[in-house]
Amino acid sequence: MAFDKEKALKMCNDYSKNTLMETLGIVYTDAAEGFLQATMPVNPRVHQPMGLLHGGASVALAESVGSAASLMFVNPELQEVRGIEISANHLRSKREGVVTGTARIVHQGRSLHLWEIKITDEEDRLISLCKITNIVLPRKRAGGE
Repeated sequence: MAFDKEKALKMCNDYSKNTLMETLGIVYTDAAEGFLQATMPVNPRVHQPMGLLHGGASVALAESVGSAASLMFVNPELQEVRGIEISANHLRSKREGVVTGTARIVHQGRSLHLWEIKITDEEDRLISLCKITNIVLPRKRAGGE
């Protein structure tokens, strides 16, 4: 079955409603097989006290795009994705504008996915380099069965 970019982006953006992703202004903007991209505005909502992009907001972007990327490989009616480890190296500060998180698959197993997420600014300068490991679990039925 061919990859459906529009369907993948709609799924990711629909899942973001009434979540941290919506609060932070994260929008999924591009997708392909083994690749997902999202943007996040840099403004006072995501600043730390010194007026810079908060490292936690960068990690929230990385985890959001990395976890959503794993959803593209599973059947969400039958499987769930959970992040089990994330790491981040913050390399450059940012005060305003937009950052883009780009997740690329490093390893796609049946139950574990490893993603590298690069967070860049409008000039494609690297802000943070992250990685996330996701586990794929069977979806629990309603009522805990």
